[in-house]
Amino acid sequence: MSDDLFDTTKRPVAGLLDAIGSGEIQLPDFQRGWVWDDEHIVSLLESMASSFPIGAVMALETGGAAQFKTRLVEGVDPADAAQSPQTLILDGQQRLTSLYQALKTQEPVDTRDTKGKRWRRHYYFDMRASLGRQSPHAGDSAVRSVPEDRIVKTFQGKVELDLSTPEAQYQACMFPADRTFDSKRWRRDFNDHWHGRDSDMRSLWDDFEESVIERFEKYQVPVIELRRDTSKEAICVVFEKVNTGGVSLTVFELLTASFAAEAFQLREDWGGRDSRLKTKYPVLKDLSSDQFLQAVTLCVTQARERERSAATGRQSRVGCRREDILSLEKDEYARWADQVESGFGKAAEFLDAQHIYRAKDLPYQSQLVPLAAALVDLGTDADAPTAQRAIAKWYWCGVMGELYGGSTETRIARDFPELIGLVKGAHDTTTTISDAYFQASRLRTLRTRNSAAYKGLYALLMREGAKDFLQERPLEKQIFFDDGIDIHHVFPKRWCEAQDPPSEPAIYNSIVNKAAISARTNRIIGGRAPSIYLAALDAGRKTESSETDAVLQSHRIPPSRLRKDEFDAFFAERSRQLVALVEQAMGKDAVRDFGQIDDDYAEEPPEYEESA
Repeated sequence: MSDDLFDTTKRPVAGLLDAIGSGEIQLPDFQRGWVWDDEHIVSLLESMASSFPIGAVMALETGGAAQFKTRLVEGVDPADAAQSPQTLILDGQQRLTSLYQALKTQEPVDTRDTKGKRWRRHYYFDMRASLGRQSPHAGDSAVRSVPEDRIVKTFQGKVELDLSTPEAQYQACMFPADRTFDSKRWRRDFNDHWHGRDSDMRSLWDDFEESVIERFEKYQVPVIELRRDTSKEAICVVFEKVNTGGVSLTVFELLTASFAAEAFQLREDWGGRDSRLKTKYPVLKDLSSDQFLQAVTLCVTQARERERSAATGRQSRVGCRREDILSLEKDEYARWADQVESGFGKAAEFLDAQHIYRAKDLPYQSQLVPLAAALVDLGTDADAPTAQRAIAKWYWCGVMGELYGGSTETRIARDFPELIGLVKGAHDTTTTISDAYFQASRLRTLRTRNSAAYKGLYALLMREGAKDFLQERPLEKQIFFDDGIDIHHVFPKRWCEAQDPPSEPAIYNSIVNKAAISARTNRIIGGRAPSIYLAALDAGRKTESSETDAVLQSHRIPPSRLRKDEFDAFFAERSRQLVALVEQAMGKDAVRDFGQIDDDYAEEPPEYEESA
């Protein structure tokens, strides 16, 4: 960020806390709640009592283009906060909130213990310990945290320290932190309490006032203030940089605060859409608010591009990067949100037709963003059989080409208009279709659901008519859920390990040796040889072996190899059939490098140990 976007200065901590109490300094609504624990607060007060630095505060001038809904710092009485906010806290919320509650209010501080349990505490300076003198109460600690009732007890319930009355505080020489900036009356009453009883107490107070109270009164905090013309994107970047120890600020949170300044509650709006989509479509269970905003932004930026092109003949960029999302206006969001919600519903219906029913079986969550946005733009044009085939080709190229892993914003922005053009016949390919390729050797390294291509093959087999082993019915949605269909080994793991020599785990755990099988069928299979469990399946169904063979062939499993327990021949033959299935879905040839393993995929981490 260039120097002309911010100013640096120092401000007395007393003035900062007064400004917080009056409402002049507030929090932007995207700031999360105050969560500091008791030990952090004690350490903070001890640091200031020793004149140690506590770090800079970063703030933002109000009144610029980036308008946010604001809220008071926790602990501020709304009746006292009459001023409109002039400054918003971006970094330093925990420190300033801790100091305000501990030093400026006489209410107990809402905090947490080391285990995260909420409790309410008051804070005291042990006057003797603060001056390096021996104290009977807190050892070497200058700051003492005490319960809400101001009585400290041992585990046995014995009172260890009672500060529940001013007189008890004077007697114990424990100064309440909430009197730090208003100490005159407490000082007078302290001296009155000890007058004629202990002449050393007056000098104790004088030393404490000079060494501790005056340090707080003079203490200054570095403040970096972003000027009001700072963009939303810059604010988001700065906030993330200074909050590296916490959860990153999402564009959704920043946009929520921005829209709230215009009386639009984005969080509530998204909450309703989120509930409707995920209730009706289980495959969308992991859809995020940011992904929804990406799809809205694609539609908005394309509408802007078309308007500009029609008016000037020049094109503008269509995209969904963070700066694009942060440029959304409330009215633009309101215009497109209903249509995008419908677009995600249509995307879920498309996935249903591809036999992808659950979020955990979805190859790529991010690929839904351009798909949903494109379905909004295409409208009923997407319903034609030719359109569905074009969309499916694009989709499976993205999945089996494994092109939507990692950073995807550029691909999403490119795929969105290209997919629309493909369906409308403006061109016969897209970048994703051109980029995609599948290597036959990849089959050997697809072993868990960590891989998009693994999930994709699983769905393609069901889409192309894979049948239930027992009932001979295609694995449609009802059977999928009712019979607990999942992926299991064809040659059982136990059988593979018992061979002499044993089969290689990298081979028998690959997707070539797995199929969509019901839980009931998997129990029949157990760990037995295929020749044995197939005979049991034939007998159990009272059917001819040829009918069982037809079911196996629907899974691209060569029956003769299975009935003879010929694992190597089975593996080679099924590999070829699976590659042909992938080629059919992608509409292009695979790289037929059977027997080789791509080093990039050789060590795929396991997700879980699948059934034997």
